[in-house]
Amino acid sequence: MNMLSTPDLTIGDLAQETGLSAATLRMWEQRHGFPTPARLASGHRRYARADVATVRDVVRRRDSGVRLDVAIAQATARALAQAEPPAPSVYAELRRHHPHLASNRLRKSTLLALSWAIEDEFAARATRPHLFGSFQDEATYLPAEERWVELARVAASAFVMAEFDDVAPRPGPVRVHLQEDAPMRREWTVVCDSPELPAALTAWELPGQSQVRDRDRLFEAVWTVEPLAVRHAARACAQVASAAGVAEAAPVLYDLAEDPTDAVTDLASVTSMFNRVVTYVDRFGR
Repeated sequence: MNMLSTPDLTIGDLAQETGLSAATLRMWEQRHGFPTPARLASGHRRYARADVATVRDVVRRRDSGVRLDVAIAQATARALAQAEPPAPSVYAELRRHHPHLASNRLRKSTLLALSWAIEDEFAARATRPHLFGSFQDEATYLPAEERWVELARVAASAFVMAEFDDVAPRPGPVRVHLQEDAPMRREWTVVCDSPELPAALTAWELPGQSQVRDRDRLFEAVWTVEPLAVRHAARACAQVASAAGVAEAAPVLYDLAEDPTDAVTDLASVTSMFNRVVTYVDRFGR
């Protein structure tokens, strides 16, 4: 993965800098997709200076007893986190990278219906997705905990973010504690990153609503099923978890490092999810 500098090192240069043979580097690339070179028109490999540090990090981890594929995932995620500043929030990331997405003011009750629709459709259709949710505070998460424990059973990874008093390991999603000044503390987020059903819903709570009934609190919301936008949302969630010191976020960042290529959202899945949205909003969103 080339980061931070122009790829101008040959495979021989990278081998000399890291103490590995060119044959080993080619084998790693073939088996693990790492390190990923740029290719000249001639087909020759070129690597960035930053790749030297990442390969050395992999070697250090492997030599300390970490399995090679895990060492690659951890070192690549660390390099990615260093190369890109942590995302302050999912909403900010989507608005920055995808300004065409429409934002709407929705009541909390409507957001809850949208969230349930995404979660239920994921449980019915998505295969081993990366799943993220933010709940502002622990009191908001607890009523949904049983639901998220079940969702985590069929997910490749599942993270929930809130102001948690206890983040000790337990069955279900990984808990991510948000500091009091974290931008995500103002947000409501559900992200499901999977080829079958990419979906992301994110909203931030408008200020000055201390006297508003809970279900009527207003949020500025964005939601999308565009694979690239969903990948950006999922990556932002994983970056927030990584910045909070959650070790489980490293391999997930590795999985999410590449943008989806030639991905097309399944219209049948979108239609089914939209039908759930209409039903839930009609039933619970009033």
